[in-house]
Amino acid sequence: MTYRSEATTREGFIQHLASNLLPHGYFFYVQGLVPAGKDPRTVDAKLIDRYGIDLSPSARYRRKRAGLANLHYLRFGREWVLLATHGEHSFFEAEKETLRDVRKVALKALGYSLRLVKGGYLRKDDPDSSASEDGKLRVRVQIGRERYLDLKAYFLEVAIRLPPDELAKAFHAVPFEPYAPVRLQLWNLLRWVNQARHTAGLERLPSSVIRTKRVIVKPFELQQGEELAA
Repeated sequence: MTYRSEATTREGFIQHLASNLLPHGYFFYVQGLVPAGKDPRTVDAKLIDRYGIDLSPSARYRRKRAGLANLHYLRFGREWVLLATHGEHSFFEAEKETLRDVRKVALKALGYSLRLVKGGYLRKDDPDSSASEDGKLRVRVQIGRERYLDLKAYFLEVAIRLPPDELAKAFHAVPFEPYAPVRLQLWNLLRWVNQARHTAGLERLPSSVIRTKRVIVKPFELQQGEELAA
């Protein structure tokens, strides 16, 4: 099979990072933009060939057993990211100036911020529930700071100007999938909006204006009616 690196949707790009790469040891990353005027697929081929990324699952397993790093490459539009696991690889020396660890520095892409943090609370019936967290690393997907501040400014601007139905549509149209941390961010926005509306003597919005279910997509498959951009 041909190595698939070009996500066909923004949601697929983030989902693949959050669900298939970051939780499985791909902690180290560099990222960039394809220069204007350059064919993104030429850049894809160059990076995949340079670092020997196009490997079978069995070859990746043998490398891991031998203490060698494995790499993955992912792109959507003109944004790309290279990720690596622990181990030996020329990648670390070649990219040392811009290399980051997602456990320490959030990976910011397409308006999102992704980071690996310790999280996840133990069940109350767990025999070790005296500890508040299970100590496992989990991916935290949030709206990036700058984009979130833009959303906050917009919603506070229209909080008392728009009728409830228009505000509800605006919340539903926020272009970020409702990962748990994103939901918390949006509920904070809703709280601020409702505070402003309450002060002005206006009807508050219900929590149902916040989407709570993510749309699960196939990262490398076209959605109905779409065409893959060059």
